[in-house]
Amino acid sequence: MILQETYTLSNGVEIPKIGLGTWQVPEGEDAYRAVTYALRNGYRHIDTAAAYGNEQSIGKAIKDSGIPREEIFVTTKLPAECKGYDIAKECFEKSLSDLGLEYIDLYLIHAPWPWDKWGMDCTEGNIASYKAMEEIYQSKKVRAIGVSNFEPKHLQPILDECSVVPMCNQINFHIGLRQEETVDFCKQEKIQIIAYSPLASGGIVDDTYIKKIAEKYQATVPQVCIRYCLQKGTVVIPKSTKEERIIANAQVDFELSDGDMAYLDKK
Repeated sequence: MILQETYTLSNGVEIPKIGLGTWQVPEGEDAYRAVTYALRNGYRHIDTAAAYGNEQSIGKAIKDSGIPREEIFVTTKLPAECKGYDIAKECFEKSLSDLGLEYIDLYLIHAPWPWDKWGMDCTEGNIASYKAMEEIYQSKKVRAIGVSNFEPKHLQPILDECSVVPMCNQINFHIGLRQEETVDFCKQEKIQIIAYSPLASGGIVDDTYIKKIAEKYQATVPQVCIRYCLQKGTVVIPKSTKEERIIANAQVDFELSDGDMAYLDKK
């Protein structure tokens, strides 16, 4: 069963292949229920970020689930606008407190630049932030560290100036958007890709091109999209707040043929 399958990161930590994404899921009942639905239906990987504003509800749902902490993989992220050594440490501690956890499984720099300054060169700030994260990693308050939305040009300075190679890079990845240069670079450096928005934020759920494949496997378009990402070797974190969709998103224990993968690659 796919929910029990994991990839092994470069430092030996296991990360579940499928997780629940919580971007745009509001703090409060929505976030609490989504995580509760996911955990009670076998998910053991929850992805959030300080920027999502829902860490408190997610932490409460994890605690209330009664599932042993060590069985749940929790990812959160340093806000994109927070660049620097001291602020990275402060933000980590705040996320730890908001989640109500003793440790975090994966901590990522959310983006190479602030969201309102897209493309800005923040190399020095990213290096300083990452060095703070290395210290947090050495303290064992986090089991793995990495980045998000980083291209090779953003990753290379981290590799050059820091001692711990990022274990993960979470990027926008789906049928029609494969970011092959970044994926190839990460594969070379043994950096695990995590695919967010595997359904293109809903933009391809009615795609007739993909429907042809879905019909062949008696699957839904979202299931084909998620399976495609898995067969590309990525961790996948589809988002939903509806229990039936959360369940369906994990019903991907089929295999797309090489021919069908090649067909989807042309999208």
